[in-house]
Amino acid sequence: MTEPLSAAPSTPAGAAPVVDMRGISIEFPGVKALQDVDFRLLPGEVHALMGENGAGKSTLIKALTGVHALDAGRVLLDGTPVSFSGPGEAQQAGISTVYQEVNLVPNLSVAENILLGREPRRLGAIDARAMRARARALLDRIGLAIDPASTLGTHPIAIQQLVAIARAVAVDARVLVLDEPTSSLDTDEVAELFRIIRVLRDDGVAVLFVSHFLDQVYEISDRMTVLRNGGLVGEYLTAELGRLDLVSAMIGRELGELEQAERTASGDTAETGSAPLVRARGLGRRGALAPLDLEIRPGEIVGLAGLLGSGRTELARLLFGADKADSGTVEVDGRPVSLRGPRAAIARGIAFCSEDRKGEGLVGDLSVRDNLVLAMQAARGWTRPIPRRVADELVETYIATLDIRPGDPDALIRTLSGGNQQKVLLARWLITEPRLLILDEPTRGIDIGAKAQIQKVVAELAEDGLAIVFISAELEEVVRLSNRIVVLRDRHKIAELDGDAGVDEVMALIAGGGPERNEHGKAAS
Repeated sequence: MTEPLSAAPSTPAGAAPVVDMRGISIEFPGVKALQDVDFRLLPGEVHALMGENGAGKSTLIKALTGVHALDAGRVLLDGTPVSFSGPGEAQQAGISTVYQEVNLVPNLSVAENILLGREPRRLGAIDARAMRARARALLDRIGLAIDPASTLGTHPIAIQQLVAIARAVAVDARVLVLDEPTSSLDTDEVAELFRIIRVLRDDGVAVLFVSHFLDQVYEISDRMTVLRNGGLVGEYLTAELGRLDLVSAMIGRELGELEQAERTASGDTAETGSAPLVRARGLGRRGALAPLDLEIRPGEIVGLAGLLGSGRTELARLLFGADKADSGTVEVDGRPVSLRGPRAAIARGIAFCSEDRKGEGLVGDLSVRDNLVLAMQAARGWTRPIPRRVADELVETYIATLDIRPGDPDALIRTLSGGNQQKVLLARWLITEPRLLILDEPTRGIDIGAKAQIQKVVAELAEDGLAIVFISAELEEVVRLSNRIVVLRDRHKIAELDGDAGVDEVMALIAGGGPERNEHGKAAS
């Protein structure tokens, strides 16, 4: 693998970093979000910040722009230590951020949005003519040919995002942070955005670019910094870092200490020739997932492999009815079903453990007992409460089965460790006796021992005939547990591999070395 840079790469002007972050550490309750991270940004470059979910990218940006206070380290701007109280101060210092969601006012004009709060005035009133002229000059700078007097909301999202960039550079920004700017753009719109980024780069603006699309990162960036689990992996010249090496740096290979969970639910136990429990044909959602085919059989683990933004979670949510598909069909036991929402999925034996266990899974101020029986109670309806004796028996059984600690059913769930919280969420769905269990990042953010326990439970559940969809950013985990592996990249299914596939093969596909795909994600021969 390419070695990280030990010294700042040369630039045409030999410039020193405009942003130099040293030894940055930020800790939230129970979570070390950043640990001794260094980051530097040079004028006149596009610098990609890379890493999976939980790597620390957003926290680093918020540390730079004053959203989060530092527990350790310092930020230098043009060599001078700075400490911003918030994004407003950072913007005044020349650091502007444009987020994925356009944060403008659609019923105002383009000019009003660009100069909102900084409108030119004449005799105490806003000078509309001067405002339009100033906006026109800023639009001309980035080559965006639209009428500054037009209403912003009449333009497509892509144009609105470019207007947000014009607003960002209106304050003479020296640093422009673009956080997932291409997630809602089509190919032509991305090309226009990249043209503007290059214009700004050539004007000397330092651009910090965050994206999960590898093709785009390699097209636009000059240099990249990779984070993993809150730590710095390295800083690289984009031209010198191969895609496979980048994927390896982002994902890491740190699972050697894990107990090796046997593939007891693999092809020798799962009835690979049996009829599928769930069959999807052409299932997709515009802007989230290209249409694909998928079959899931009883007693097998189907792993979904891919980087952040590849479509893993989007597919899981479509299968659970959490998002509504706009193409394709789903069959359960060979019969067409309409998954209009999670309740319809639950009624057909489909359960889903979200990757956001705190936001979409657990209720922090409820007890372990209440969290465990929540799904079962919802399925029964709130007018038919679960008898206390039945609830106590179920809770006692699953606390013991999954070794939930502490074993106190009356403990508040928010007081448990991340690993034990994840076990409670898993137990909640097992109580409903599902036929298909979708696990989205069930081992993220938990300790090695808890990971091994959950992996073992997953393998045993499949051995008992439960169908499982397993999603993890840690490829070793997916490869070790899965009977089949569906590989996704840039919202498309690009390959489907049997359980004998190796990590290197999956990584090569994710990095862009895989076969061509058709409209349903099947690899061409």
